[in-house]
Amino acid sequence: MLTSREPFAKYCSAEDFAKIKEYDTVSQMWLHCIEEYAEDTAIEDSGVKYSFSKLDEDVACFRTLLKDDSDKKLRVGIYCKNSYDFVKAYLAVVTLGYCAVILPPQLDAPTVFGCSMKFSLDKLVYAPDMEENLGVLRSQRPDFITVSAADTSDTKTDIVIPEGSDPCVIMFTGGTTGKSKGALLSNTAVMQGTVNGCYGYETVFHQRYLLVLPLSHVFGLIRNLMTSLYTGSDLYICRNNKDMFKDVAVFRPTILVLVPALAEMSLMLSKKFGRNMLGESLKYIIAGAAAVSPYLIKEYETQLGVKLLQGYGLTESANLVSGNPESLRKPDSVGLLYPNQEIRIVDGELWLKGKNMMDGYVGEDETGVYSEDGWFKTGDLVRIDEEGYLYITGRIKEIIILSNGENISPAELEVHFNKPDFIQDSQVFEDVDENGSHFLSLEVVPRAAIIETMGLSDPADFIKTELEKINTTLQPYERVQRIVVRTSDFERTPSMKIKRYKKC
Repeated sequence: MLTSREPFAKYCSAEDFAKIKEYDTVSQMWLHCIEEYAEDTAIEDSGVKYSFSKLDEDVACFRTLLKDDSDKKLRVGIYCKNSYDFVKAYLAVVTLGYCAVILPPQLDAPTVFGCSMKFSLDKLVYAPDMEENLGVLRSQRPDFITVSAADTSDTKTDIVIPEGSDPCVIMFTGGTTGKSKGALLSNTAVMQGTVNGCYGYETVFHQRYLLVLPLSHVFGLIRNLMTSLYTGSDLYICRNNKDMFKDVAVFRPTILVLVPALAEMSLMLSKKFGRNMLGESLKYIIAGAAAVSPYLIKEYETQLGVKLLQGYGLTESANLVSGNPESLRKPDSVGLLYPNQEIRIVDGELWLKGKNMMDGYVGEDETGVYSEDGWFKTGDLVRIDEEGYLYITGRIKEIIILSNGENISPAELEVHFNKPDFIQDSQVFEDVDENGSHFLSLEVVPRAAIIETMGLSDPADFIKTELEKINTTLQPYERVQRIVVRTSDFERTPSMKIKRYKKC
């Protein structure tokens, strides 16, 4: 049975909820945008404002540079940092009915060449300041067509309306090396992810978004860029994260899409300086890509009057699977399932089908990823409560099997150790002593801003004592045997998730 959008209706104004329409393709959505929002500002970048009509004009001219005389559905790489040129190039590719292959800007020259081969690129759009990384590609494929994102044409090429099932974008599933998989998302999947970003909060249209996350990440592309365009909102591009607070002061965003680590830093600075560093206009923070601390949800709401809404998604699901409109009441949940999905929970693992799901990995063996009847196996362990709210309890590949045969989910234990406000992050892992005996260890990163206010003579000893009290409430086989208080953060992935220690 398909999930419905109706559970989200009560969290949105009736007027805005009625305006949320579904489109099969990005081209159809874009035609609606330029008709509905023509003179509204779509993008602000480097001090220049671009209206929807101006962006449409630039996209139409850039389509001319990319168009092929054949009827082939081309794959066009986009190798640019966050910028107006990225937005222009991306829209030009997908509104030609082509497939955009998003290459993370930090890729080096050999990897750019490797991706051109792995993903069978026909052309590549590049930012001029990254041209030096095209050397290997051009030497190995001298006839390969590259187009500068800064170029334009005197003539326009009309928009193409593909089928909803046609490929729209290929995105890396994580990491920045050639070993990362590319998830192929159809137009329908991208549009379902885009529309899902409209559910769960009151005022949806004509907002002010600040773009901080990389557009090479599905959270940045779908939730930050696409939903902003879809809703006729103004998107200000932050070129350098170090300038985020300066840009906030200038732009005054109403919605921010952030990873929890950035939300944590912003809250800490707001408390330190006694004012909301994210601006008085801010209404919502949409947080994802990593687990969100209940502390952040509580503090943003009670101290700054900002709703922090967390959710859950995968690159393979066009980012958005669920969103939590009741984050203050249910801070441990990743929310209600978005519409047009089917779910199964098999041995605790979440399986998905739906309009938002990828068509597959490009050039990869998909054995074990799909069931025989087409269900995508997420690898995430979950539960659903009586109100339909989803909870992530761990990852199958992270399960620790103890010597007594018990299965331990580190993430499930970390929920307990993360409850004190003075704990920012934790990691439970399998450790081994000098005799070769295996046991559970815990490392924690304290929330320095809170610890400093407590006037403790020995903060580490206090933290260990308090965590040991929590430890004793767990089942005997779940208890950690060692607690370490870190003085630095954990190593993190590009999406700011904690890098798990390898199993012993």
